Amino acid sequence: MIVKADTRYESDFYAWTQEQAAALRRLGAARLNLPLDWENIAEEIESMGRSERTALKTCLVRVLEHLLKLEYSPASEPRAGWKRSVIEHRLRLPEILKENPSLAPQLPDLMRSAWEMARALAAQSVVDFDGLNADILPTECPYQTDAVFDRSWLPASRHGLA
Repeated sequence: MIVKADTRYESDFYAWTQEQAAALRRLGAARLNLPLDWENIAEEIESMGRSERTALKTCLVRVLEHLLKLEYSPASEPRAGWKRSVIEHRLRLPEILKENPSLAPQLPDLMRSAWEMARALAAQSVVDFDGLNADILPTECPYQTDAVFDRSWLPASRHGLA
């Protein structure tokens, strides 16, 4: 009879990948005489976890970028698309965290990193498409984490647009 080990695989995939990678590295360090490439196997499993972290950050970037555009861009035409994007990525955020709860403590760092990317993307957009100076965008993230996750909240447009 095969007994299934109690793992975090189903309850926290990110934590499981980190635990498994560490366990494989310990086995590799023990120099067991098995034809396995311990370090690369561990790295591959770890990278699966990093992809979950990256997915979370990507959603944060997209929400922050489009919140900035909704607030600062005078353009009226792409606003509906930005709103749909905010909705879509806000729906993904809790799903990623539900499957990988150990990523929740990383949210402050991910928010800072996502902000830098989102601001750079929004800045290029307001320069290229709106003819504005990128300096109109704040240097520090004006949105609290709760607002980023709040499905009913959008920033007011600085140009009176809906």
